[in-house]
Amino acid sequence: MESGTLITGEVAAFRDALPDGGMLLGIDTGTRIIGVALCDAGWRFASPGKPIVKRKFTQDKAALVAVVADRGIKGLVIGLPLNMDSSDGPRAQSARAFARNVSVLGLPILLWDERWSTVSAERALIEQDLSRARRAERIDSAAAATILQAAIDALTGGMGRD
Repeated sequence: MESGTLITGEVAAFRDALPDGGMLLGIDTGTRIIGVALCDAGWRFASPGKPIVKRKFTQDKAALVAVVADRGIKGLVIGLPLNMDSSDGPRAQSARAFARNVSVLGLPILLWDERWSTVSAERALIEQDLSRARRAERIDSAAAATILQAAIDALTGGMGRD
């Protein structure tokens, strides 16, 4: 894909790049796991998906390509782990690099502030009374769902597209 793929932190620009809506893929990039989440085409709710164990980027990209193709994904929402003062640290720089790398998929990308996503996801999993081991298995995709839900709420004003 050409280098003109949209990568933005602006909700309006991302929404404008998707005038017909469509399913979105939320991504929480970790050091060992890529958490993924999916939302419906009407942008109403996000659900955790199957996490991707990080390997070489070509393998990670192939796994993402498969999800995009299987689900008809129209855009990506990638968590951006900013520092508490809103500055970029090493993890945010890594997330931006990941976004540039996956821009070859040709889909619009929204970078979403994820500072509290893991904490929020962890609390939700604790409320479900999951063991520590089960929470560890699910935390990355639960965080991706938290990121994606926050983004679709911002995209729609909490009302969905329909």
